[in-house]
Amino acid sequence: MRADKGREYIEPMLPTQPQGISPTWRSRLAAALARGVPSQCAVCHAWPAERICGACADRFTQPKPRCRTCALPVPQGVDQCGHCLRHPPALDACFAAVDYGYPWAGLLAEFKFQGDPGWAAPLAGRMRAAPGVEQALAAADWLLPVPLSDQRLKERGFNQALLLARQLDARRTRAGWLLRLRATEAQSSLDRGQRLRNLRGAFAVEPLAAAQIAGRRVLLVDDVMTTGATLQAAAAALREAGATHIAAVVLARTA
Repeated sequence: MRADKGREYIEPMLPTQPQGISPTWRSRLAAALARGVPSQCAVCHAWPAERICGACADRFTQPKPRCRTCALPVPQGVDQCGHCLRHPPALDACFAAVDYGYPWAGLLAEFKFQGDPGWAAPLAGRMRAAPGVEQALAAADWLLPVPLSDQRLKERGFNQALLLARQLDARRTRAGWLLRLRATEAQSSLDRGQRLRNLRGAFAVEPLAAAQIAGRRVLLVDDVMTTGATLQAAAAALREAGATHIAAVVLARTA
């Protein structure tokens, strides 16, 4: 039984409202108790385990050489991919923990689309373990999650990038400093050039936060990097605001 699903078993056993517990607090108590219930690994179903057991985390998180500015896999000893050499990106550095594929694609879908923010902690743990991420976290003045559009945030109920950033370092995470000015059309069917055009002018820095970003080192946080257009557009807005060093960290990078 998964810990996050254990609430449905625990809640019926709790006192009802006439005995002094409101429905809201009853649900919260059930969720808290469920976190202590033994659970199965979401990948191999070993029991009891964390949401993803250590063996599966190690098996499916094999570090590999990546381009230092876009996190695409590169041959051993190569610092940057050919595209980044020909077209220097707005990012000074980029880190990815895993390739986007099994089991991470399914776990991210559960995190984002099935209303399960409890995945933030274990996924952020994978991000932190990626080569170079601890150093990037130590060097950053601020962690800025990539914002969702108002419509997407309303649909989902939370911003997964913000939850990941808070797990990485809640003290230096600043929500609302990077703004998404407008909703953009779905990116999934667009190539990189189309995505860049689609995102042009989509991000800006909150005017009241601009002074805190100028001259500082910023670490962008997101869950998945596909073509990099979203992170490049966000980085461009931060560069315009005067950030001196802009890096990004994501859980998964598509090939």
